[in-house]
Amino acid sequence: MYLRPRTVNEACVALAAEPMRILAGGTDIFPALGDRPLTGPVLDLSAVEGLSGIDLGADVIRIGARTSWSTIARATLPPALRALQQAAREVGAIQIQNAGTIAGNLCNASPAADGVPPLLALDARVELRSAAGRRELPLADFITGYRKTARRPDELVSAILVPRCIETARSAFLKLGARKYLVISIAMVAVILACDDRGIIRDARIAVGACSEVARRLNALETALIGTKAEPGLGAAIRPEHLAGLAPIDDVRASADYRRDVVRTLIARTLDAALQ
Repeated sequence: MYLRPRTVNEACVALAAEPMRILAGGTDIFPALGDRPLTGPVLDLSAVEGLSGIDLGADVIRIGARTSWSTIARATLPPALRALQQAAREVGAIQIQNAGTIAGNLCNASPAADGVPPLLALDARVELRSAAGRRELPLADFITGYRKTARRPDELVSAILVPRCIETARSAFLKLGARKYLVISIAMVAVILACDDRGIIRDARIAVGACSEVARRLNALETALIGTKAEPGLGAAIRPEHLAGLAPIDDVRASADYRRDVVRTLIARTLDAALQ
């Protein structure tokens, strides 16, 4: 069965009737199939109104679930979302950025999903809709493990919500891979730094991806940076205990030991990049 609803309510009613595979941009689903056909009930969200676009509200920036990475990269957004826009330009090739959606990147729940670290640093929340109503979850609670999320079978992600509390802060995203383009991350880092009038850091947000089963905020390092002068060389403050929450693995892209070694350098570079 293949359904292509026109409204969110129609989509939610369909999901309430039976679990279905949700299709948006298709940039994760179809490559994963290889040469196998797409089977089972499919709910195609490509025609649903109200699921795409960016709305800059008074307190929250609402990014529709079907918003493409190209749209995010080109949008006029506050400085704190610069890291998200930099990540958007790293999601595959331009064709993937044109088709791939922000919610699809989160729901795929890959440890190397480019969109997750900057959204974690932004304290983003995930809005879910079902026939029973609407609920929100912090992104940190939405992704629960490797390829696992807290989305129920009768729910769809309708939007990503970003608080505007630190939107003037400086931010950056860096990704390390085996080559410059079209690569899955060995490690990636998103940084947001908010400073007072004297250039003293009053809020620091640092998230690391591809070095754990799910992306992680480095809360201890964030705390250590608060009260320090925002100037190049902040990476000197990084201590081994600040990275204790990371749990890298060996895979075809890099060894766990290499990831442990390189992520410290990548964090330091991203901190410097956020100040530029």
